[in-house]
Amino acid sequence: MNFFAANLAGLSLIALSLFGCASPRPNAQQFDLGPLPALASTPAASERTIKVQDISAPAWLDSQAMLYRLHYANAQQALPYANSRWHMPPPQMLTQRLKSRLAQAGVRVLAGNDGVVAPSLRIELDDFSQHFSQAQQSQAGFSWRVSLIAGRQLLAQKTFTQQVAAPRADAIGGAQALALASDRAIDELLLWLSNQPQVK
Repeated sequence: MNFFAANLAGLSLIALSLFGCASPRPNAQQFDLGPLPALASTPAASERTIKVQDISAPAWLDSQAMLYRLHYANAQQALPYANSRWHMPPPQMLTQRLKSRLAQAGVRVLAGNDGVVAPSLRIELDDFSQHFSQAQQSQAGFSWRVSLIAGRQLLAQKTFTQQVAAPRADAIGGAQALALASDRAIDELLLWLSNQPQVK
């Protein structure tokens, strides 16, 4: 390559980089779980005091990325939406939601590190993503493992899963389906908790 050609190539690269900087990128949409729904008519776990520990999750779920899987292409790969994100990582978002829903049901809610002696909920989030069975058909995939603990004793444990069809085959539809799946899982947790014996 001669000197003139080298300079021309360099100028072309500079022009392309400037064009890239000048081109506006769409702002990322941010989603949360929406307003609290009306309390379901399931038996409430009222008159209880519960410590709620921060929900834990594997590293791939512990970020603001909105994840989806293409089951018809490669179900083993969780992919992030390019321009859509959660308002906060799902474990934090769900911890807040759970505390609010428990309080709404009449439960006295304490932080996991509170010094008051009371049973605690320990929750591990296993799935919080959108699953595409076809290009235009998807559903929310939600799963968490809930443990009720008193001191060092495991009182009860159960895994709750939800699958909710997404109304749209995009991030908006996924966010709506995951919000509904989350609230349904919390309703199930409330019913389960109401059937557990009171322990102090």
